[in-house]
Amino acid sequence: MSDILEITSADGRIVAETWLIRAESVHRQLRPQLMPDYYGQMRRVFASGGRMIVATDGNAVQGLAVWRILEKTFSRSELYIDDLVTDSACRSTGVGKALLGWCESRAREAGCTQLTLDSGTPRLMAHKFYFREGVQITSFHFVKSL
Repeated sequence: MSDILEITSADGRIVAETWLIRAESVHRQLRPQLMPDYYGQMRRVFASGGRMIVATDGNAVQGLAVWRILEKTFSRSELYIDDLVTDSACRSTGVGKALLGWCESRAREAGCTQLTLDSGTPRLMAHKFYFREGVQITSFHFVKSL
Protein backbone atom coordinates (compact mmCIF):
# COMPACT_ATOMS: atom_id res chain seq x y z
CA MET A 1 0.00 0.00 0.00
CA SER A 2 1.27 3.44 -0.93
CA ASP A 3 1.31 6.53 1.24
CA ILE A 4 0.03 9.69 -0.42
CA LEU A 5 2.09 12.80 0.34
CA GLU A 6 1.22 16.37 -0.55
CA ILE A 7 4.14 18.11 -2.24
CA THR A 8 2.48 21.53 -2.18
CA SER A 9 0.56 23.55 0.37
CA ALA A 10 -2.86 25.06 -0.32
CA ASP A 11 -1.16 28.28 -1.46
CA GLY A 12 1.20 26.50 -3.87
CA ARG A 13 4.36 26.46 -1.77
CA ILE A 14 6.59 23.41 -2.13
CA VAL A 15 6.50 21.66 1.25
CA ALA A 16 8.24 18.39 0.34
CA GLU A 17 11.15 19.42 -1.89
CA THR A 18 12.96 16.08 -1.66
CA TRP A 19 9.86 14.23 -2.90
CA LEU A 20 9.39 16.72 -5.75
CA ILE A 21 12.95 16.05 -6.91
CA ARG A 22 12.38 12.28 -6.64
CA ALA A 23 9.17 12.61 -8.66
CA GLU A 24 10.86 13.99 -11.77
CA SER A 25 11.84 10.66 -13.35
CA VAL A 26 8.35 9.23 -12.86
CA HIS A 27 6.72 12.42 -14.17
CA ARG A 28 8.89 12.26 -17.32
CA GLN A 29 7.50 8.79 -18.07
CA LEU A 30 4.23 10.55 -18.93
CA ARG A 31 5.60 13.94 -19.96
CA PRO A 32 9.03 13.56 -21.62
CA GLN A 33 8.59 17.09 -23.01
CA LEU A 34 8.92 18.65 -19.54
CA MET A 35 11.53 21.39 -19.51
CA PRO A 36 15.12 20.57 -18.47
CA ASP A 37 14.60 22.84 -15.42
CA TYR A 38 11.93 20.56 -13.94
CA TYR A 39 11.99 22.26 -10.53
CA GLY A 40 11.55 25.72 -12.08
CA GLN A 41 8.75 24.55 -14.36
CA MET A 42 6.90 22.93 -11.49
CA ARG A 43 7.26 26.07 -9.36
CA ARG A 44 5.51 28.00 -12.16
CA VAL A 45 2.78 25.33 -12.38
CA PHE A 46 2.23 25.59 -8.63
CA ALA A 47 2.22 29.40 -8.76
CA SER A 48 -0.62 29.19 -11.30
CA GLY A 49 -2.80 26.98 -9.10
CA GLY A 50 -1.41 23.50 -9.72
CA ARG A 51 -0.84 21.16 -6.78
CA MET A 52 0.99 17.84 -6.56
CA ILE A 53 0.73 14.61 -4.60
CA VAL A 54 2.98 11.57 -4.78
CA ALA A 55 2.41 7.95 -3.91
CA THR A 56 5.41 6.47 -2.15
CA ASP A 57 6.53 3.28 -0.49
CA GLY A 58 8.62 5.40 1.88
CA ASN A 59 11.71 5.33 -0.35
CA ALA A 60 10.68 5.83 -3.95
CA VAL A 61 7.96 7.68 -5.83
CA GLN A 62 5.53 5.11 -7.19
CA GLY A 63 3.25 7.63 -8.90
CA LEU A 64 2.05 11.20 -8.85
CA ALA A 65 -0.82 13.48 -9.68
CA VAL A 66 -0.77 17.15 -10.58
CA TRP A 67 -4.18 18.71 -10.01
CA ARG A 68 -5.98 22.03 -9.59
CA ILE A 69 -9.42 23.30 -8.72
CA LEU A 70 -11.07 25.31 -11.49
CA GLU A 71 -14.21 27.43 -11.52
CA LYS A 72 -15.91 27.06 -14.91
CA THR A 73 -19.21 28.08 -16.46
CA PHE A 74 -19.90 24.53 -17.60
CA SER A 75 -19.11 22.49 -14.50
CA ARG A 76 -18.99 25.18 -11.83
CA SER A 77 -16.19 23.94 -9.56
CA GLU A 78 -14.12 20.98 -10.69
CA LEU A 79 -10.96 19.25 -9.63
CA TYR A 80 -8.98 18.87 -12.85
CA ILE A 81 -6.11 16.38 -12.98
CA ASP A 82 -3.33 17.69 -15.23
CA ASP A 83 -1.19 14.56 -14.87
CA LEU A 84 -1.73 11.14 -13.32
CA VAL A 85 1.14 8.71 -13.77
CA THR A 86 2.25 5.50 -12.10
CA ASP A 87 5.88 4.41 -12.37
CA SER A 88 6.14 1.72 -15.04
CA ALA A 89 7.46 -0.75 -12.45
CA CYS A 90 4.39 -0.21 -10.22
CA ARG A 91 1.52 -0.34 -12.71
CA SER A 92 -1.48 -2.54 -11.87
CA THR A 93 -0.58 -2.52 -8.16
CA GLY A 94 -3.20 -0.02 -6.96
CA VAL A 95 -1.06 3.11 -7.10
CA GLY A 96 -3.17 4.82 -9.77
CA LYS A 97 -6.35 3.86 -7.94
CA ALA A 98 -4.98 5.37 -4.72
CA LEU A 99 -4.01 8.63 -6.47
CA LEU A 100 -7.37 8.91 -8.24
CA GLY A 101 -9.21 8.12 -4.99
CA TRP A 102 -7.26 10.82 -3.14
CA CYS A 103 -8.17 13.35 -5.84
CA GLU A 104 -11.84 12.35 -5.68
CA SER A 105 -11.88 12.76 -1.90
CA ARG A 106 -10.22 16.17 -2.17
CA ALA A 107 -12.76 17.22 -4.81
CA ARG A 108 -15.65 16.22 -2.55
CA GLU A 109 -14.09 18.06 0.43
CA ALA A 110 -13.76 21.19 -1.73
CA GLY A 111 -17.39 21.00 -2.86
CA CYS A 112 -16.51 20.33 -6.48
CA THR A 113 -19.24 19.10 -8.81
CA GLN A 114 -16.86 17.09 -11.01
CA LEU A 115 -13.48 15.40 -11.18
CA THR A 116 -12.06 15.76 -14.70
CA LEU A 117 -8.97 14.87 -16.69
CA ASP A 118 -7.77 14.56 -20.27
CA SER A 119 -6.03 11.46 -21.61
CA GLY A 120 -4.25 11.25 -24.94
CA THR A 121 -6.07 9.19 -27.56
CA PRO A 122 -3.26 6.59 -27.93
CA ARG A 123 -3.21 5.78 -24.17
CA LEU A 124 -5.56 2.80 -24.38
CA MET A 125 -4.40 1.11 -21.17
CA ALA A 126 -4.97 4.35 -19.25
CA HIS A 127 -8.47 4.56 -20.76
CA LYS A 128 -9.27 1.03 -19.59
CA PHE A 129 -8.18 2.06 -16.08
CA TYR A 130 -10.33 5.21 -16.13
CA PHE A 131 -13.40 3.32 -17.37
CA ARG A 132 -12.89 0.71 -14.63
CA GLU A 133 -12.73 3.54 -12.07
CA GLY A 134 -16.01 5.07 -13.28
CA VAL A 135 -14.58 7.97 -15.29
CA GLN A 136 -16.60 8.60 -18.45
CA ILE A 137 -15.88 10.32 -21.75
CA THR A 138 -18.25 13.29 -21.88
CA SER A 139 -16.69 15.57 -24.50
CA PHE A 140 -13.87 16.08 -26.96
CA HIS A 141 -10.88 18.27 -26.17
CA PHE A 142 -9.77 20.36 -29.15
CA VAL A 143 -6.31 21.88 -29.48
CA LYS A 144 -4.72 24.26 -31.94
CA SER A 145 -0.95 24.47 -31.59
CA LEU A 146 0.43 28.01 -31.65
